[in-house]
Amino acid sequence: MATHILLNTGAKMPVLGLGTWKSPPGKVTEAVKAAIDVGYRHIDCAYVYQNENEVGEGIQQKIKEGLVKREDLFIASKLWCTFHEKSMVKQACQQTLSDLKLDYLDLYLIHWPMGFKAGSNLFPLDDRGLTVPDNTCFLDTWEGMEELVDAGMVKAIGVSNFNHEQIETLLKKPGLKYQPANNQVECHPYLTQEKLLDYCRSKGISVTAYSPLGSPDRPWAKPEDPSLLEDPKIKAIAKKHKKTAAQVLLRFQIQRGIIAIPKSITPQRIEENFKVFDFDLDGEDIKNILSFNRNWRGCPMHWGVEHKDYPFNIEY
Repeated sequence: MATHILLNTGAKMPVLGLGTWKSPPGKVTEAVKAAIDVGYRHIDCAYVYQNENEVGEGIQQKIKEGLVKREDLFIASKLWCTFHEKSMVKQACQQTLSDLKLDYLDLYLIHWPMGFKAGSNLFPLDDRGLTVPDNTCFLDTWEGMEELVDAGMVKAIGVSNFNHEQIETLLKKPGLKYQPANNQVECHPYLTQEKLLDYCRSKGISVTAYSPLGSPDRPWAKPEDPSLLEDPKIKAIAKKHKKTAAQVLLRFQIQRGIIAIPKSITPQRIEENFKVFDFDLDGEDIKNILSFNRNWRGCPMHWGVEHKDYPFNIEY
């Protein structure tokens, strides 16, 4: 089973990475170290998670120990929505590099297609609780991203939470210099993303699944929301393979050629989530899991629903 996906840049991206959203600063350094210890070589970060400094500490400690070299690692981060002005992209990336204590990123994504009003408030909201947009267009933001590649600050660039029409708009941009190498989107058995996956594949764009376990610790979870890890149908497949529900959910993505980035700060779970290369789901299992789709989003970004670039108003 392949442990890497080949990007359209020729670079290899590990199919399993450590997610760091909601990992508290006090705990994330140890989580990163534990992950590198058990074999993770891909760490997924973002400016908006406000913990890149501590993620960087963990990376640096493992490099200093001689366990890994920088080139053994694949580090991804994301440009936040308040930095969509083309002139602000470079400083945002520089801040991330400085916090992570790195000279370059392997992958840098536009976190959302929506630009928000610039400033220190990461979620500028109006009196109705909706995001305050800036007047940027993600095509201009992309030019700022391309400049990072030319400056050697990032090896590859991509997008996140873009729908297929937005990617199409980007690919048709006059003077496009670099194609997106990756689209990172929410993906799990309740949101299987088959149409978007097929579209991205047809364009040579890799797909990363965030919240592959259904993001049970998302801050806005409601008691009545469906729980993937507790789903009896997932548990039955796990029992059949003598694996955990989480391992089945991750294996499901990897077998579909999707990169998965489960988040954990618990060393035992970090290790468990990595043990997904020693079993195969059969065709029946995959078909079964795909049938659980209900187009349910754990991360609908409701505050942006009136933004001109809100991505979830169309099917995919």
